[in-house]
Amino acid sequence: MSFAACLAVADVFDAVAPQADVALKWPNDPLLNGRKAAGVLLESAGGGGRLDWLAVGVGVNLAHAPPQEPGAWPPTSVAAETGAAPDPETALAHLAAALAGWTARLEADGFAPLRAAWLARAARLGEKVTARLPRETVEGVFTDIDATGALVLTCSGARRRIAAADVFFA
Repeated sequence: MSFAACLAVADVFDAVAPQADVALKWPNDPLLNGRKAAGVLLESAGGGGRLDWLAVGVGVNLAHAPPQEPGAWPPTSVAAETGAAPDPETALAHLAAALAGWTARLEADGFAPLRAAWLARAARLGEKVTARLPRETVEGVFTDIDATGALVLTCSGARRRIAAADVFFA
């Protein structure tokens, strides 16, 4: 669902900022012109292999962006990149329709088409990445995302799958 939500935000950006470069930073950051303009967070609960509930949170910087934090990805807003902020209700209508479409595609066809669409918009695919995990830092080339959505890095000739990390580009 995180990938569906990111693709939906990318669709919104295509609609409200058609001249901007839209990309997706693994795992959940839609970018406008190389700067973070939105974020997606998921919360869920369940047990025994079942999902009881899932909440998808999407924040889009339409008119303003938060200040730059040290070490964080540079923020921006649609207004900063285009000169005008879209109407929030219009942006929400685009987002709701796009999320419904990507969710339906996920339910009907599985993750493969979302994976392909996400990779087509992947920021810095083929470039060096630093992934900070709780107990280690891993450097390698961003090679792929696998069938589960995990980041795949090539490190010293070997492929390394990373399910969760903070990602930084050199």
